[in-house]
Amino acid sequence: MAKQAVARKPARRSDFLTAIPFVLPALIGLTIFVLIPGIRGVYLAFTSYDVFTDPIFIGIDNFVKMFQDELFWNALAVTSEYVAINIGIQTVVSLFIAVLLHRFTRSTLIRGIVLMPYLISNVIVALVWYWLLDYNLGLVNSVIDFLGLSKFTFFSDMTAMPTIALINVWRHMGYTALLIFAGLQAIPEDVYAAASVDGAGEWRTFRSITLPLLRPVLAFVLVITITGSFQIFDTVAVTTGGGPINATRVFSLWIADKAWGDFNFGYASAISVFLMVLLSIIAFAQTKLLRASESDLER
Repeated sequence: MAKQAVARKPARRSDFLTAIPFVLPALIGLTIFVLIPGIRGVYLAFTSYDVFTDPIFIGIDNFVKMFQDELFWNALAVTSEYVAINIGIQTVVSLFIAVLLHRFTRSTLIRGIVLMPYLISNVIVALVWYWLLDYNLGLVNSVIDFLGLSKFTFFSDMTAMPTIALINVWRHMGYTALLIFAGLQAIPEDVYAAASVDGAGEWRTFRSITLPLLRPVLAFVLVITITGSFQIFDTVAVTTGGGPINATRVFSLWIADKAWGDFNFGYASAISVFLMVLLSIIAFAQTKLLRASESDLER
């Protein structure tokens, strides 16, 4: 046994050395574009910095100012509203589509059609929907007017954020559905066969078997979709630009305004650090509460 253990060590070391050239490009990119800017961003969060002069250390003043800023609470409320609508509807619709794909078709063509909106640039999607939903010239309101109904203002202060959330639901639901579909394929067919023998109906099978066995996949999907939704930027920037009256001024847009509009990079960095900490806490809580690392198939 000792000889076998000694013999295995060179093989493992050889595998590690072989893997280094494959990992190195990603590691270099991660270091240059994520780690170094991230560390500098954390440092700038404790400074007063406007690009034109050297950073001046001011301690936690930026964070104190942030929590006293009405725009901070507005951004938190607006972004949370977007996340709640987007993730709530997207998860349910994507799960429904994934179940339909799993039960009724395995066609690669159908999967490609479902995924197609996700392959289109988010800026293009936002522009197209912005034109379609325009109050005066948009196709949707033209149809509504043709039917004799009152036109609808999709981008007013009350409806702009739900509209933007639904636009992104349309774009991302295919990709999310395919992630869930992959999880459905990993569930053994004999589990469903046993449930059928026991007389379980469609809804009982879905509630008692499919959902519990999908938990790790759903946890992964929720982590990446929620953290991604909190960073929404391009759809808002293209359609409303944060308006009307800050009704859609989400965190990412507010950070960009402070950094590139006011040249207050220290304050913008403080907001970014807060958002990073918030998303880390949310992701950690989701992973623990949903037990993402565990699978009911192993029990």
